[in-house]
Amino acid sequence: MATEQELTIRSFETESDYDACIALQRETWGDDFRELVPPAVLMIAQKMGGVAAGAFDRKNRLVGFVFGITGLKDGRPAHWSHMLAVTERLRSAGTGQRLKFFQRDYLRRLGVETMFWTYDPLVSRNAHLNLNRLGARITEYVDDMYGHHPVGKMDSVIGSDRFIVEWALQEETKVADEDALARAAVDAPVVALTEHADLGTDAAPLPRANTVRIEIPFDIQELKQREPGIARQWRVLTRRAFHHYLARGYTVQGLQRDSPSNRCFYLLSYPTAP
Repeated sequence: MATEQELTIRSFETESDYDACIALQRETWGDDFRELVPPAVLMIAQKMGGVAAGAFDRKNRLVGFVFGITGLKDGRPAHWSHMLAVTERLRSAGTGQRLKFFQRDYLRRLGVETMFWTYDPLVSRNAHLNLNRLGARITEYVDDMYGHHPVGKMDSVIGSDRFIVEWALQEETKVADEDALARAAVDAPVVALTEHADLGTDAAPLPRANTVRIEIPFDIQELKQREPGIARQWRVLTRRAFHHYLARGYTVQGLQRDSPSNRCFYLLSYPTAP
């Protein structure tokens, strides 16, 4: 198995690079993935300041890729990172982070200051990368961003709710202090599924405190396969909780991971007493 150090990160250049990207899109999101980005669009985006790049192993096999388009937002250059995928065997090896840094450095040279993208709030691996390792900032929670029909196998069962995140490209990456997150969370009330209260209903009160935690499943993909009904309950609960707190001025500080119990919590804070 390739290690992080053995990988080469570079822009797509050849027909075989683009064909491998198509194959990896299908491997990641399923053969029925209806939002597949074809080679022509990947190439055109590159010519207009976009990014289409991959991580290649020693045998020049594509094991991860990142794709995004560059345009204008509020009159200033900005980049939307549309896709990031890593083959399953390397998803905990830092490959996704290296691809994002390659993307950032490429865009810095073009003078782009801000990057946006989305991710599913219930995917703990992506939350850890985006918030704790890259220092991106959550700006919005969008219900079923890609419609009520799943765009691929990963959105089946629970829909396509997404966080929109913003990454300041010209600033140094701020790696989260996970020990500090754990200390801040010690006395914070938790919003989580329990056997005794249906916090997914509008009638059930949510905790009031300067700091709160919203729990998410450790592995939502496994849960969707094993207990799809429970997975849907997590979506209903967390959707309501995030809308509630973000609308009241809370900000997401990061993802706290409790290794002994395999539990994951978003830590949200409010600047003054709510």
